[in-house]
Amino acid sequence: MSELTIKHNELTAEEFIQLWESVWGEGPSLEQTELALKNTLFRVSAYDGDTVVGMARVIGDVGMDYYIKDVAVRPEYQRRGIGKALIEELLKFIGSHGVKGTHIFVELSALPQNVPFYARFGFSANEELRLQRMVRVE
Repeated sequence: MSELTIKHNELTAEEFIQLWESVWGEGPSLEQTELALKNTLFRVSAYDGDTVVGMARVIGDVGMDYYIKDVAVRPEYQRRGIGKALIEELLKFIGSHGVKGTHIFVELSALPQNVPFYARFGFSANEELRLQRMVRVE
């Protein structure tokens, strides 16, 4: 493994899909991904040479709420501190954007086995259930 490089707002839609599929299986369409990245507030990615090995992004309104999305690290690169570096970059971004002297609500969804990872950054689980629904766009 060569030196890892962290980049801001350079992750392409093709790289996003490639990384998504290496972690979660079939990814979103190219058109969906391009639109999502265009409307993402901030994205961070990790590279081993020219190969994307990790990504994370944040969406939100910049005033009161941020949501961390799509934190993914290629399975063969997990447990090497890449996820930690990605989350730290997102939190730096969040901490430097918004109204000075106020608090901003930051949330994310995590599988139960990943809750301890996020707890190290001060995230805590609550009793609320995250409701979801897929809507087909016609």
